[in-house]
Amino acid sequence: MKNFVIHKSETRGKANFGWLESYHTFSFGNYYNPERIHFGALRVINDDTVAAGMGFGKHPHDNMEIISIPLEGDLEHKDTLGNIAVIKQGDIQVMSAGTGIQHSEYNRNKDRLTKFLQIWIFPNKKNVAPRYDQKSLDVNSMINRFHQILSPDPNDEGVWIHQNAWFHMGKFDHGTTSEYKIKHKGNGVYAFIIKGKATISGHSLSTRDGLGIWDIDTLSVTSDASGTEILLMEVPMTA
Repeated sequence: MKNFVIHKSETRGKANFGWLESYHTFSFGNYYNPERIHFGALRVINDDTVAAGMGFGKHPHDNMEIISIPLEGDLEHKDTLGNIAVIKQGDIQVMSAGTGIQHSEYNRNKDRLTKFLQIWIFPNKKNVAPRYDQKSLDVNSMINRFHQILSPDPNDEGVWIHQNAWFHMGKFDHGTTSEYKIKHKGNGVYAFIIKGKATISGHSLSTRDGLGIWDIDTLSVTSDASGTEILLMEVPMTA
């Protein structure tokens, strides 16, 4: 029985508003694909490019765990909790929207683009108190290994969310093989190739391709190009 799904980069939904170019792995906004609503608790992966000096005005969210990972440039964040912060390449940002939060995200640079991944996870608790956090990642710990950047535990490495989910990132030399072991029985893993090429459990993937796989205990990842960057998102398979 099939236990995986592959989403090639060119099959993603696309929106272009001039100031924002966004590719959607799952249904979002005007892009709707009934076969691509979510992967377990993983609801959104948006691959966003924001024009210089532009951004998302203040808008609301509730009952969603929202993660942002800058890939190039930086974003200025403001929210109704009073937080004002800048997230840049090498950082990770998380918001538990809970009972409700409003926020804005702007590319504060006037001369260059900002590129980032916006990821939404269904929470395992509803109507929690909204919160915001961000951390600078140890990029040296990602060389030729998967380094944890998110978990359910506030005392663990990286940021945390209200869900039995773990995120890991790695940057690999050509030919490097790494094994990832599932943290929580019954979880699946969605692998997103940020850059480069990799073979994951026998499946060949390239830049911005995604692979969701479940009913496994371990995941074998081999880099097929120098500088390959991969994000692994382990999530419960029930939304």
